[in-house]
Amino acid sequence: MEPWEMREWHAEYLDACNRHDLDAVRSFVDPAVRRAHLPGGVEAWVADMADLFQGFPDWRWRRIQLIVEDDRLAAHLRGSGTHLGTFRGIAPTRRHVNVAEFAMYRVVHGLITEFTGSENDLELRAQLGLAER
Repeated sequence: MEPWEMREWHAEYLDACNRHDLDAVRSFVDPAVRRAHLPGGVEAWVADMADLFQGFPDWRWRRIQLIVEDDRLAAHLRGSGTHLGTFRGIAPTRRHVNVAEFAMYRVVHGLITEFTGSENDLELRAQLGLAER
C-alpha cells in the first residue's frame, strides 16, 4: 500500500476499534498475528479488546501521530475511558483514565501480521487508584 492508503487503512481500523465492533476489528487482523510479549492470533487480540471494552464501555482512542514506512506503521495514540465494568479482575472504580499508547504494526495485504506496543497496565492501575506511578 502507498503511504496515503496506509493512513486511510489505519483511520478505518481505529474507527472500528472506537465503535467497539469486534467483527470489524477481526477483519483487520491476520489470523496468525504475532504480538510481542502477548499471546498470538486474532482470537487473543479480539479477546483482549473485549476485556477492555467490558471494563471501559466508553473507551476511545485518539490518534496523535502516525508514521508510515513501507509495510510498517508507528502510532502514538491516547486511550481513554471510564472504568464502569470489571477489568482484569478489578471491580469498577468509576474513575476516568487517559493513557498514552505507542504501537508498531506490520501490515501485509491489509492485515496486521505483527504488533508490538507500550504496556500501559501500570499507568491504568495508577489512574484507577490501585498502584503508585
